[in-house]
Amino acid sequence: MKKSVLAVVVGMLAVSGCSLIPDYQRPNAPVENAWPHGQAYDALTVNRDQQAADIGWRDFYRDPALQQLIQLSLDNNRDLRQAALNVRLYQAQYRVQRAELFPDIGVSGTGTRTRSPEDLSQVSAIRELLAGNSADGAGGGGGGSISSQYSVTLGFTSYELDLFGRLRSLSEQALLNYFATSEGRRSTQISLVSEVANAYYAWLTDQRMLQLTRETLAAYQRSYDLTRQTVENGVASGLDLRQSRTALEGARANLAQYTRQLAQDRNALTLLLGTSIPADLPQGKGLDGKDLLADLPANLPSDLLQKRPDILQSELQLRAANANIGAARAAFFPRISLTAQGGTASRDLNGLFDAGSGYWTFSPSINIPIFTAGSLKASLDAAKIQKDINVATYEKSIQTAFREVADALAAKGTYDDQLQAQQDLVQASQEYYDLANLRYRQGIDNYLTVLDAQRSLYSAQQQLITDRLNQLNSEVTLYKALGGGWLERSQTRPPLAAKP
Repeated sequence: MKKSVLAVVVGMLAVSGCSLIPDYQRPNAPVENAWPHGQAYDALTVNRDQQAADIGWRDFYRDPALQQLIQLSLDNNRDLRQAALNVRLYQAQYRVQRAELFPDIGVSGTGTRTRSPEDLSQVSAIRELLAGNSADGAGGGGGGSISSQYSVTLGFTSYELDLFGRLRSLSEQALLNYFATSEGRRSTQISLVSEVANAYYAWLTDQRMLQLTRETLAAYQRSYDLTRQTVENGVASGLDLRQSRTALEGARANLAQYTRQLAQDRNALTLLLGTSIPADLPQGKGLDGKDLLADLPANLPSDLLQKRPDILQSELQLRAANANIGAARAAFFPRISLTAQGGTASRDLNGLFDAGSGYWTFSPSINIPIFTAGSLKASLDAAKIQKDINVATYEKSIQTAFREVADALAAKGTYDDQLQAQQDLVQASQEYYDLANLRYRQGIDNYLTVLDAQRSLYSAQQQLITDRLNQLNSEVTLYKALGGGWLERSQTRPPLAAKP
């Protein structure tokens, strides 16, 4: 009996082998295999020896305070934790689907004892006597009889022969979705690292803005007090005092604004970390450090296909949709299921394994779709349409990656010049203010010129800080866009030039 069951199982596994999954062809990348050309990209050089994605975030972000914050976010951020749990969930779902390829084999044992009424027992006894058997036993008080039956069964139920690859297609789809979720976790981590960096730099920026506003407010206050004295002495007019007051109140409004933004920056950073900002955070390098970030190599657009986890995730989802077409095609063909059982049965527990007590059953079934009101054709059409949707999503992810890198490279090629020009503007505005203030005190110019110089200087200083933040954000974006932020340490350790 055991040999017969084993032969059936081996035979079932041997006949399974057909697959109706279409051959997968990777769509052509809908972008050029070169970055844009123009004045913004004049300083661009392509490096094929080093990949930005292979640079660890500890080697790219060189601020010790930022490094600790990133590590805290990787340990505590809830979005990253959810992404990791999603990977485990899809892995379990794949294991469930893969189990459908194999029969569920189990052993069951049953035992029953039944008492029949006396009138039924007499009829049963007559039948047993005619058959040459005797009753298992007689009932006690009240008459009747008691019968027993015991059995032990080994078998499997409703095992589908995967002749046309329906189950294997579904299993491959589940596996590819699991792999796609794993790439999604990588993408979540890369985004998290960049978000923490941007939030940290925004926090530092608003600290600088708040400090600048306080200094400017103090200067406006001194100017207002001095103007009020000159008005009281009859040297200046009331109009000068009102103009000085407008600048003073504007600075006070900015002070409240940056105080609020600084608190909100801290709240945003706390959310990304998943925990509070530690009190013993190392001393950071500020916004003007000379080695805040490592320089990044630029690679060809085709390299993004292997380094960007969001692109890899989109392609894996496309391949999963392609596998689902195979399952939809297989649904048009007959579905064969097998049920087999074998074991031993006896009226007496002691005779359960005696010779001649064995039994077996083998029950194949086949389901041939004849009329389904078009549901199978609709399912196949839906699977093909879903694949086309995934193709568009995959192509869009490539175009988005190309645009993000191209924008970051344009920023990389222009921000140095912009910052230098803005620093020169701050210097010129400072000189303009000093000269205007001197001429006003000497009675040569009116106060409106001084007020204009003060506002120009304050605005230029604010813009310089904002430009520095934008430059750092563009470098962070370029690192993320090139697939960096997954590794903690660089896979290869070539010397990295410091980014000023």
